[in-house]
Amino acid sequence: MRFGHRVYRVRDPRADVLKQVALRLRSGGNGFVFAELVERRALALLALREPGRRLETNVEFYTALVLDALALPRALFTLIFAIGRVAGWSAHVLEQETGGRIIRPQSHYVGPESAPLRALAG
Repeated sequence: MRFGHRVYRVRDPRADVLKQVALRLRSGGNGFVFAELVERRALALLALREPGRRLETNVEFYTALVLDALALPRALFTLIFAIGRVAGWSAHVLEQETGGRIIRPQSHYVGPESAPLRALAG
């Protein structure tokens, strides 16, 4: 939900950078003001729900505002988000294969394999 980070135990410093980019790029819309309101409210609710666990905004929270300000079609947001993370996701897979470590978050796909995936595996 774009709050909390495995490495940064305080606010993700990249979130502040992306927030400033979103602020500079906004094109007169009120999306930025709304995002700040949502951020403040979410952090307050998370603090009430998990008083012993500090959850702060991470870099992905303002990503959609930046992509929107760049006038990119919303249908491309997920694709663009994923492209930027493929190298990291691949590194996690390679690390797990070579070191036997289970990556986090733990997940195990239990759905059907598609025909192209079976062809690649076989």
